[in-house]
Amino acid sequence: MSEYTPSPSQPLSQSDERLWAMLAHLSVLLNLVTGFLGVFTPLIIYFIFKDRSRFVAFQAMQSFIFQLVFWGGAGVFVGIMWAIVGVLSAFLVGLICIPFAILFSFLPLGALIYGVIGAIQTYQGQEFRYWLVAEWVNI
Repeated sequence: MSEYTPSPSQPLSQSDERLWAMLAHLSVLLNLVTGFLGVFTPLIIYFIFKDRSRFVAFQAMQSFIFQLVFWGGAGVFVGIMWAIVGVLSAFLVGLICIPFAILFSFLPLGALIYGVIGAIQTYQGQEFRYWLVAEWVNI
């Protein structure tokens, strides 16, 4: 009987790094279909590849935090904004707030576009850093 010994994790090739980094950023598109699974996909990618590639780990963690803040947080913010508009619409003030609520409703769409930009840049082998989020990720 031979004893099984797991082989140490091999580092990823550059093309695999670019592919997994791109998929971490493109996971934001899953939010269109599922509403929330896109947030957890980069976290799964991070845990799978954190020991094999710093580049993938950094890009995946950035994508996770970005989606958590700008998809989840924006969704909550937009819901609260529309609730306030609904309550205030009983008064004339609520009607004035409707254009602002419509404007804020496009915030998650901006997150989708920004995630796709990150996917394209990382697939091309470029370093991508989300505005404000990259400083939170220490990998």
